[in-house]
Amino acid sequence: MSGLSFRPATAADVADVVALVESAYRGDASRVGWTTEADLLDGRRTDAEAVQAIVDADDRLVLLASGGAELRGCCELRRGADAAYFGMFAVRPSLQGAGIGKLVIEEAERLVRDLWAAARMEMTVLVQRHELIAWYERRGYRRTGVTEPFPYGDERFGLPRRPDLMFEVLAKDL
Repeated sequence: MSGLSFRPATAADVADVVALVESAYRGDASRVGWTTEADLLDGRRTDAEAVQAIVDADDRLVLLASGGAELRGCCELRRGADAAYFGMFAVRPSLQGAGIGKLVIEEAERLVRDLWAAARMEMTVLVQRHELIAWYERRGYRRTGVTEPFPYGDERFGLPRRPDLMFEVLAKDL
């Protein structure tokens, strides 16, 4: 994927990040790609307030992947005491399968090693997302067996379409 450039998001990017993340995870538009959660969750995936809080934080950032003027992918990175956290990962649905996601995660791993001296990356993935978990495993992430409950009743995380949602922590030594 030539021509892909990376940079941290600024306040001017917040609306574009929200639109990208929503398009990759929610609603019928997300079904163009394979990362959709539309069968598991309705409602929003994020909003401008949440993305702005990440942009403003000292220990977090939104990494953008652009091709020319087009935002093609993004992820959230959060510095932790023992590991960096990888989340809010999105690739434009019409471009999924083109290798952008692989480049974004590789850049994210490089960045947390170089910027924060992180020796480990962690993330949480819905256990029902078998294909996505397999994709991460092909990139060296392992299932830890540690689970976290889905925050039922908190609409900031979406409106569940089933009662058995749960997250599993995946991890990779960097």
